[in-house]
Amino acid sequence: MIDKLTENMLRRAFAPLVKRGQLEVVAPSGAVLQFGDGGTPQARIRFTDKRAVFALLRDPDLNFGELFMQERLVVERGSVYDVLELVLRDSQDTPDSAAVQMIDAWRMRLRPILQNNLRSKSRANVSHHYDLDDRLYQLFLDSDRQYSCAYFEQGDEDLETAQLAKKRHITAKLLVEPGQRVLDIGCGWGGLSRYIAEVADAGYVKGVTLSTEQLEGAKKRAAASQVKGRLEYQLEDYRDTQGPFDRIVSVGMFEHVGARFHDAFFKQCYSLLKDDGVMLLHFIGNMETPDFNNPWIERYIFPGGHIPAMSEFTPAVERSGLVITDIEVLRLHYATTLRLWRERFMARRAEAAALYDERFCRMWEFYLSMSETAFRYQDIAIFQVQLARKQESVPLTRDYVAERRNALKAREHNLSNPPPIAQTAHP
Repeated sequence: MIDKLTENMLRRAFAPLVKRGQLEVVAPSGAVLQFGDGGTPQARIRFTDKRAVFALLRDPDLNFGELFMQERLVVERGSVYDVLELVLRDSQDTPDSAAVQMIDAWRMRLRPILQNNLRSKSRANVSHHYDLDDRLYQLFLDSDRQYSCAYFEQGDEDLETAQLAKKRHITAKLLVEPGQRVLDIGCGWGGLSRYIAEVADAGYVKGVTLSTEQLEGAKKRAAASQVKGRLEYQLEDYRDTQGPFDRIVSVGMFEHVGARFHDAFFKQCYSLLKDDGVMLLHFIGNMETPDFNNPWIERYIFPGGHIPAMSEFTPAVERSGLVITDIEVLRLHYATTLRLWRERFMARRAEAAALYDERFCRMWEFYLSMSETAFRYQDIAIFQVQLARKQESVPLTRDYVAERRNALKAREHNLSNPPPIAQTAHP
């Protein structure tokens, strides 16, 4: 009787979700349930015990990933990415169960507590993810360690090309002039700040981060740069940074601020920016109404994180005194970036297992897979928001972006291919 009940619950859960492709679900009783139209992708999962089934149905947002990590939900054919694609790509019109809706309402109430990102908590949250063994990131990132969405001008570039294009695109929007002072909030391993100093010829670039591992990497790479005297990196909370700066850039950091601290963030940026200054903010944004952070991501990957909706951060911008001069939404660029990261990670998975263990590898595979399907099938994207104190600080049209990208690309070429040293003729 219990077996039949469990199988019926699985049918009711998966049948509305899987309309294309084929998903086979093996119940704890051994019964094989089939969903979809027989197309692609095709995958097969098996539940090892009845409690795993109940856990998934009760709270899929949290427990899918946990069950996969615990090997109580086993992917027997295909990959966990295939399973997530089958479940998510046609799920937009499927309402959640009453139990899930109640849990979601409770999680919205918990947001202020989970995102109470005071200085000490922000430091701990950053350390949880970014202070992992540095060799882990070598397995799947590009050579410049760009741990954020790449920019695909054609759509089929390799990771190195697309990440270079991202730095070029951001720097063009930032309108950097030679000799200017630039602040990079959440500088990571320093790739963008070095680009701004080396290629855009900024006079001084300061990068701040809360990750000791990233700080060490940024300083080490800066020491090998031809413009090391113009680069400075500090372990510093953005709330403690002193200005002023001509330009401010922040990539992949605003998601860690938390909705409660949006006002503090933008007011601080206003105080740090010169009167004619320009700022470029690049972050993951929610294209729907405000929501809570995914609970599995919150617990295992990015504690204290938040994906802001447009309606959440724009009022804080208005209150700060800054003006929004441009917004660009990069759709699907991060899905492609994550696909390349996932493929690179899986190709070197054994090395990750040697650094950590199999459970960690399953966690990381699920993180990359879930993130990719979220960008591909759910309403999140990258927002690039350009800000200024005065609207006259930015040209009237976007023509300058392409013009500056082309100029930066030429400068990259010249730096990579310096002219030969003239030979002095000897009598």
